[in-house]
Amino acid sequence: MKIEDEIQSSKFEDIYHKTVINISYTYSWMNNLLRFSFEKYNLTSQQFNVLRILRGQQPKPATINLIKERMLDKMSDASRIVDRLVQKELVSRCTNNNDRRAVDIHISTKGLEILSKMDSEFKTADLFKHNLTEDEAATLSNLLDKMRG
Repeated sequence: MKIEDEIQSSKFEDIYHKTVINISYTYSWMNNLLRFSFEKYNLTSQQFNVLRILRGQQPKPATINLIKERMLDKMSDASRIVDRLVQKELVSRCTNNNDRRAVDIHISTKGLEILSKMDSEFKTADLFKHNLTEDEAATLSNLLDKMRG
């Protein structure tokens, strides 16, 4: 559906303004779709992102700084997110043996199991495959990379 129909307005300053509105709208649309998958496991999108970072880091531990660097939402409070994941027993935290000031963070078996279940239930391709071909998805991804310079 065209952005004009979605927001019921066709008044844009120019095509760049329309593009910004379209990207913002699409971001919210996609987050709403994904939120249902996360809520089933009592996770937020930021918590899911941290779990994926930790799984990718395995078997090496991660630090809060590493997590912050890799997070999709740079405005997130990584320390607070890790605290909540520790409470849910999805990650563990321990003091680094080489630097007592640093804290090592590992994904737990329970965290790995939840990600495995989510992987089997939901594929990101399901969001787009009915509307975009693989070539179109690649073009869109390349254009977004180009836009960020």
